[in-house]
Amino acid sequence: SCSAMDHQPKFFENLSGAGKAIAVLTSGGDAQGMNAAVRAVVRMGIYVNAKVYFIYEGYQGMVDGGDNIVEVSWESVSSILQVGGTVIGSARCKPFRTREGRLQAAFNLVQRGITNLCVIGGDGSLTGANLFRGEWSGLLEELAQKGKIDAEAVKKYAYLNIVGMVGSIDNDFCGTDMTIGTDSALHRIIEVVDAIMTTAQSHQRTFVLEVMGRHCGYLALVSALACGADWVFIPEYPPEEGWEDSMCVKLSENRARKKRLNIIIVAEGAIDCHNKPITSEKVKDLVVQRLGFDTRVTILGHVQRGGTPSAFDRILASRMGVEAVLALLEATPDTPACVVSLSGNQAVRLPLMECVQMTQEVQKAMDEGRFLEAVRLRGRSFENNLNTYKLLSHKKPDAELPKTNFNVAVLNVGAPAAGMNAAVRAAVRVGITEGHKIFAVIDGFEGFARGKIKEISWGDVGGWTGQGGSILGTKRTLPAKYLEKIADQMRTNNINALMVIGGFEAYLGLLELSAAREKYDEFCVPMVMVPATVSNNVPGSDFSIGADTALNTITDTCDRIKQSASGTKRRVFIIETMGGYCGYLANMGALAAGADAAYIFEEQFDIRELQANVEHLTEKMKTSIQRGLVLRNENCNENYTTDFIYQLYSEEGKGVFDCRKNVLGHMQQGGAPSPFDRNFGTKISAKAMQWISKKLKETYRKGKVFANTDDSVCLLGMRRRNLVFQPVAELKSETDFVHRIPKEQWWLKLRPLMKILAKYKTSYDVSDSGQLEHVAMLPKEAETGAI
Repeated sequence: SCSAMDHQPKFFENLSGAGKAIAVLTSGGDAQGMNAAVRAVVRMGIYVNAKVYFIYEGYQGMVDGGDNIVEVSWESVSSILQVGGTVIGSARCKPFRTREGRLQAAFNLVQRGITNLCVIGGDGSLTGANLFRGEWSGLLEELAQKGKIDAEAVKKYAYLNIVGMVGSIDNDFCGTDMTIGTDSALHRIIEVVDAIMTTAQSHQRTFVLEVMGRHCGYLALVSALACGADWVFIPEYPPEEGWEDSMCVKLSENRARKKRLNIIIVAEGAIDCHNKPITSEKVKDLVVQRLGFDTRVTILGHVQRGGTPSAFDRILASRMGVEAVLALLEATPDTPACVVSLSGNQAVRLPLMECVQMTQEVQKAMDEGRFLEAVRLRGRSFENNLNTYKLLSHKKPDAELPKTNFNVAVLNVGAPAAGMNAAVRAAVRVGITEGHKIFAVIDGFEGFARGKIKEISWGDVGGWTGQGGSILGTKRTLPAKYLEKIADQMRTNNINALMVIGGFEAYLGLLELSAAREKYDEFCVPMVMVPATVSNNVPGSDFSIGADTALNTITDTCDRIKQSASGTKRRVFIIETMGGYCGYLANMGALAAGADAAYIFEEQFDIRELQANVEHLTEKMKTSIQRGLVLRNENCNENYTTDFIYQLYSEEGKGVFDCRKNVLGHMQQGGAPSPFDRNFGTKISAKAMQWISKKLKETYRKGKVFANTDDSVCLLGMRRRNLVFQPVAELKSETDFVHRIPKEQWWLKLRPLMKILAKYKTSYDVSDSGQLEHVAMLPKEAETGAI
C-alpha cells in the first residue's frame, strides 16, 4: 500500500551520491557564513560519495575553466568555518551574461562530468543559474555540433540540477526569513552603535548612522529595533509628508526628557514618499539647522560585510549546506530549481523563480509608490519588525493614551540572561501604550514578597536594549514559601496581571502560583511567562532569550582556542559548557565551532564511545588538521566528568596529541545581548503584553479581574514557525522535572549534522526535508516565529 510507504522515515544513508559530481560556487556580494555553507556542501557531498568541485571566482571561474574548477577533499575546507567572506572568491561576471560565455561554461562543466551546481549568492546569481539550467540541453547540442563534445556526452549529461542558497547581508530575498550573513551584519552594526552610544552620551550628541541596504531596509529596521534608535529611514516605508517637523519635535522632546543622545539610522536606499533620496547628510543638516544639536554622521560601509560569522550564521549555513546536497541528490529533470532556506526554525525548499519573482515584485511596488504593499510582500517577519518598532519608539502624549485602570507587574526570575532588559523595556512600553500602569518588581519572587515593587515609566527603560544581565535584579527563589506575602503585595498594589521573564524557575513559579489560586484570590489574574535563559531548557519554546548570546560567547572562545591549538599542533581541547542537563549550548556550540564531539546528557554515551572518539582524533592527527575540539555539557554524566575525560584523552593520546581543558563558566551568562536576543526579546515580550491586555478585558467582571482557568496562565514560546501561547498546565506532561528539560527537543535532530561534518558515520533522519513548498502570500493575521 502506498500510504504506509509515505510514513516510513527517510534516512540519508540510503541516498547515494556515487557517480555524481557537485560543484559549489559563491557569486555576487560576499557575506559572512558563505564559507560555512561551502564547508557543509563539500563535506556532505564527500560523505555521500559524490565528487565535489570548487569553482573559484564565481561565474567568471566557470567561464574561464582551467584551474578555476578543482576537485576538493575533506581537508580542503578545514579552518574556514570561522572566516568571514568567501575563500573561493566571488566576482561580477560580464561574459556569463552572454550565450557565448555560458557555452564555454557548459563545456568546462561537461568535461569534468559536473551536472549538479550549488550556487551561494544573491537573487542575481540565482536567476543566472536558472537561465543556464534552462539553456543547458541547447548548449550541449551546440557543443556537439561544433565537435567539442561527443553525442555520448550529450546523452549522459543531459540535465543540469541547481540548488541555491541565499548569501546576502541585506536579507532582501523573499521566501527566506534569514539570508546567510544578515545576522553577522547586524552584529557589526550593533557593535558600532554600542560604541557610539557611549561617546554620544558624553557629549550630548546626535548621531546619524548610515547602514547598507540599497533596496531593502531590513538591516536599518532591525538595528533600529535592537538599539532603540529615535528615528529610522527605510526604502519600504517612507516617512509621511512633513516628516522633517515631526522628527525634530521628537528629538527635542527626547532632549527635554533628559535623554542625552539621539541615534538616527538611515538605510543607504532611504527615500521620501515622492521617491526622492533621503541621505544621511541631508538628515544631519536638517538637525543642525532646525535644532542646533551637535550632530555627526557615521557611514558604516563595508565593515558590515566583514568580520567573523556569528554563531547563528554558521549554524544556518551548515544546515542549509547539508540540505542543499540532499536536494541535489533528490533532484529530477522535472523538479524546478530550488532554494533551500529557513522558515521560522524549519528548513524548507522553495522554487527559485517564485522567490525571485516575489523579490522583484517588492521593488516594483516601491518604484510605483505602493509602499504598504511593499512591506506586505517583504513577508511577515519584516512587517512584525516594523510594527514593533512603531509601537516602541514613539510615546503618545498622556492625553491620547487610553486609561484602563489595570496594574501589571513585571519581574525577572532565575539566572540572568542577555536580552532580559530588552524584554522588560518592550513590556513596559507596550503596557503603557495599552493604557495600563506598569510596576517593576526588584529581585524576583523574593523581592516581591519583601515589597520591592514600584511603578515604572516610559523613560525609565530608555537605553535598556543593549544592557546585559538583569537591571531589575533576578533571583532563583520560587514563590511557594512566600505565597502569603506575595498575595499581600498583590492586594496592596492592586496588581491585576503578572508578566514573568525568566528560565525554568519562572515556569515552576507560575505552576506554583496557579496551584495556589484555590487558596488566594489574588492569584486569580492573567499570568504570562516569556522564556529567558542561556540554557534554552524551557518546555514549550524552541528558543529562549539569552541562548544566542551565550552561543556566540562559546563560539568566539572556541575560535581563539582552535587558533592556539593550530599554533602548537597536535593538541586537543576539552571545553565545558553550561546548560544544566540541557545539551543545547554544547551541541549547537559544537556545530558552530566545528568541534569533533559534544557530550550531552540527552544522548547517553559509554566508555566505548569515548574510546572511539579518541581513535577518531588519532586518525585526524595523521591528516593536515592537527587539532581537536571536544565540548562537554556540565551535567552530561556524573562520573565522566570534564577531569575524567581530560585524563582519559591525555592517557590514550600519549605520543599522538596532548590535551588541555577549559571550563567556560559564568562568562556564558554575561556580555551585551546579541542582535537576535534583543530582537527576539523585544518582539516576544511585546506580544505577551498584548495578550495580557486581551485577557484583562475578557476576565474583568463586576469591577474586578477574576481569572482562574488554565488558559489564563500561559507560556509564550516559539514552536517551529509560530509564536504560541500555551497553558503551563498543559506543558507539565512535556517536562522532565528531575532534569529540568523538555522531554522532546527539536535540536537533537541536528545532532547528526555535527557528526557528519566531523566525519563520523551516523544515521540521519531526513523525513522532514524534501517537501517543495510554495512562496505563500500570508494572510494578515498569521503571526510568525520569524525573528
